[in-house]
Amino acid sequence: MTTATLPRTSRLTFGGILKSEFIKLFTLRSTFWCILIVVVLSVGIGLIIATVNPPARAGVPAAGPLTVAAQQADAVSYATAGSQIGELVLAVLGALVITGEYGTSMIRSTLAAVPKRLPALIAKALVLAITAFVVGVVSIFGTAAIIFPLLPGTKKIHPDWTDWHVLESLMGGALYLVLVALIAFCIGAIIRNSAGGIAAALGLILVLPGLVGLIGGLTQITWIENIANFLPSAVGGNLSHYTGTKTQVVSGIISLDRLDSGLVLLAWFVVLFVVAAVLLKRRDA
Repeated sequence: MTTATLPRTSRLTFGGILKSEFIKLFTLRSTFWCILIVVVLSVGIGLIIATVNPPARAGVPAAGPLTVAAQQADAVSYATAGSQIGELVLAVLGALVITGEYGTSMIRSTLAAVPKRLPALIAKALVLAITAFVVGVVSIFGTAAIIFPLLPGTKKIHPDWTDWHVLESLMGGALYLVLVALIAFCIGAIIRNSAGGIAAALGLILVLPGLVGLIGGLTQITWIENIANFLPSAVGGNLSHYTGTKTQVVSGIISLDRLDSGLVLLAWFVVLFVVAAVLLKRRDA
């Protein structure tokens, strides 16, 4: 008498979901191009700013020697200058990570394989965060490693790698890129359309700060000016500043330090992620 053996069913694990999301992300050509653009532009812009000196103007006295702190601040700003373009590229990638599946209807297969849905959303966000962090660290620290040796000769600036505030500022710039990508990912998950998700993400990062700042400057209304200081691009810029005072309120205007800016930016992500998670659970694929 033979005993029939039943096939073993594989158990769905978060590790398996994470692995599948890595495969999906890195089999897209858009991922490769976005990463390449971020790294190349970061290094290229940093090199241009660090090596090109503006011509001297007649009648304008030459600037005096910079203090040590000012030198470190300028060095950091040169190394992170390219991240202003990088944030836009990673925002596009962040939105495409989720909206691309809705555009091809592949999201149905994903949610069929992960019926609880939330593990798939978390895995996508985690894969994106890891990717954006690696890209941010490579682009910013790589730019710094290339241009810092050039600055003593071109700008009379002597960067100090042993200065903890320099490393903290560079790392803050990389973390900003991560959170920008995650915010765009959440917006894409909410809108579920590539064009709409990218437009909304870039509008939040690029257009809204200028618009709110313009209105605040023209009206001199304190709460409008404070809104501008709490937008992602404003608080994200504080993460890569070499120096900065503690959070303070001057004439009703709130100025955030690095830590509080990071918490505000993290709050943007958490709120949007919760909204995206609730909608994912409630809506049909």
